[in-house]
Amino acid sequence: MRRARVTYNGAFHHAVNRGYDGKAIFSNIEEKELFLELLGKNAKELRIRVLAYCLMDNHYHLILENSSGRMADFFKQLNGQFASIYRKRNGGRGYVFQDRYKSMLIQDDSYLLLAIAYVLNNPVRASVVENFLDYKWSSSFLYFSKKSSDTVDSTFVEEMFGNYTNLINLISNTSIKQLPYIRTRMGTIIGGEEFAFKAIEKFDRRSGKESIESKRFDDKYFEPVQKVFYEFKNMHGIETDEIDITTYIGKRLRGELLVYLKERAGLRYREIIKIPLFGDVQMNSLGRIYKNAKLKMSKKK
Repeated sequence: MRRARVTYNGAFHHAVNRGYDGKAIFSNIEEKELFLELLGKNAKELRIRVLAYCLMDNHYHLILENSSGRMADFFKQLNGQFASIYRKRNGGRGYVFQDRYKSMLIQDDSYLLLAIAYVLNNPVRASVVENFLDYKWSSSFLYFSKKSSDTVDSTFVEEMFGNYTNLINLISNTSIKQLPYIRTRMGTIIGGEEFAFKAIEKFDRRSGKESIESKRFDDKYFEPVQKVFYEFKNMHGIETDEIDITTYIGKRLRGELLVYLKERAGLRYREIIKIPLFGDVQMNSLGRIYKNAKLKMSKKK
């Protein structure tokens, strides 16, 4: 029996899959373009957030967020569809990929940055190019550029790096041969032992209780909390810790942020109450604040 993988809604992963017996299944432009087309199609359909990718001749790397909780379905469709078309084009009935995809849960932002840098610098480690920006089949050209993508959330990655110089420096200086990881009973985790314990606990609480058909409505696609805060700041030109909640405007902004955190990030009230801006609010008051803010926002439209 195959083991379940450690994951949950909102978890970030580094995923890899290789051609069977090391076969070069992405050896030409057509196969690479096909895979990227299917990547975008399935990411959109199953609401999986892709942060970075790199296609080599015999394997691929992806950094993604299990934003809808359907990562397993995403890879089943992505790999299955590619394999089916690949066989039609090239003949044969055997395996196309080595096995199921391999995924590693990523602990936090620092490990996530390292994982993105590791993936984008893969062509340099393989001596295919001298500069990662020269490699056509990775997402490196999408960040801090005028090029847009329906597949990769480049805005979120740009916010993490801060600026183009930071991106260049971190990726260029990431020369590690493998990411720091630990093995657990539920799979591989990029991070420390304390996080591994918490992640498995979280996974155990959420797994095995519902089928895809009976998933709760609130298990739909949600955005990372950091992205919600970032876009809120850009929208209003103010950091959340600068909001003066003793004023009418401050209370209105806090209510608006509450709506975004609940609807876009999918946070529960018990999670929102831990955010400093809501520290003086009683749990049973959040529902009222949410309804009033939602009403005011609808009138503004």
